[in-house]
Amino acid sequence: MKLARAIHFDESDRNIFHQPARTGEWAISGGFEFSNWGQADLAGKARQAFANGWLGLETFGRVTFVAVTQIEPSEFDALADTLAQHFVTIYGAPSLEQARPVALEELHHMADMCGDHDSNTLLTVARELTESGVKEAYRVIEPQGAELDQFAIHSVPEE
Repeated sequence: MKLARAIHFDESDRNIFHQPARTGEWAISGGFEFSNWGQADLAGKARQAFANGWLGLETFGRVTFVAVTQIEPSEFDALADTLAQHFVTIYGAPSLEQARPVALEELHHMADMCGDHDSNTLLTVARELTESGVKEAYRVIEPQGAELDQFAIHSVPEE
């Protein structure tokens, strides 16, 4: 099974999100956070999180890019527990037992999205607020192969 991990190419996420996700943490879309939002909520860093932030599952911070990678079943189960607890603590779900199926649905949605892509494929999300709710679109950036000689420095030792 595959899922996605937060990845950073520079420090920009620290400047554009209230709370940036940590590099390497597992991530999902997290669009549920915006389900009750309106135009008035779309300002500043909150707008940036809405517009293109994936949700990290350790810090519950946001990240611009995620990379597809393998996940172990035990890790997946632990994430379901973590996300279910988040639903209880932050969103007032009545119990872990009732929150866990919803958490699994979110995780399976992300796993389905990642499943058809090679490892190291990058994903971005773009959201817009429509009359019928939040609309998400995803962009896939395939991993680029590089020849070793593109990175190796060739020199002849001085004699």
